[in-house]
Amino acid sequence: MAIVVCEPAHRLFTEPFYARMITAAEEVLTGHGVPLAVMTATAATSTIATPPLVAGGIDGVLLIAARDRHPLVVTLAASGIPVRSAGRPPDGIDLPHVDMDNRDGGRQAAEHLLLGGRRSIGVIAGPPALPAARDRLDGFLQTLALAGMTGVPVAYGDFGHASGVHGMQWLLRRMPHVDAVFAASDVMAAAALQTLRRAGRRVPEDVAVIGFDDSPASRRTSPTLTTVRQPVEEFAALATRLLLLSMSSAGASRDNPVLPTELVVRESA
Repeated sequence: MAIVVCEPAHRLFTEPFYARMITAAEEVLTGHGVPLAVMTATAATSTIATPPLVAGGIDGVLLIAARDRHPLVVTLAASGIPVRSAGRPPDGIDLPHVDMDNRDGGRQAAEHLLLGGRRSIGVIAGPPALPAARDRLDGFLQTLALAGMTGVPVAYGDFGHASGVHGMQWLLRRMPHVDAVFAASDVMAAAALQTLRRAGRRVPEDVAVIGFDDSPASRRTSPTLTTVRQPVEEFAALATRLLLLSMSSAGASRDNPVLPTELVVRESA
């Protein structure tokens, strides 16, 4: 079986989410005696990744971070190989999947900030081509809109540290009186904390910050990070078990489970 992460290879080592996903999947496969191959494939490198996957040597593929217009995703969807997407697949691609309720996670973050009296709110969102990132942003912005708050500034990042720094710097220039930030990953939220500290802003007294993931790092930031928990290990394990089922004689399950997300309140908001 293969895990294909639709990201550049260096992201496997800089984004803790992928390490947690691969580790959880590997534990399930080890229990079933199934070997695992791990590959990365961006849109630019998909022509290199495709032949090994469709030539017959791989009997199932777990896709992670499938993006819009990614050639490999389109090819695999039509290949007949058992495939399960960890995360909602791009619009127009029919693939069985397991998803997180990212939209509801965004809603919970927005409601928490509104209940805390925050009114000058900015966002550091994930890549707009990634369905999970769009859903988090949509859930957040729609909840603010229901409260009469529109035109919310949004900086886009890639879930990584550098993009969190750049996004927070952009928000500070765009809205000098910002009093709350929702970042679509804990890594970007931690970068926002550091950037705010360098700018002389106190968290949460001046600016509240909420992340997304509930990664182990969220408990080590100063202040500790309020975040939206997604059950990463359960997510990866369930997707892997469903893929194994589709690889067996029992046949494929067309269920597309959605796991709940949960706001975890700590010190930053």
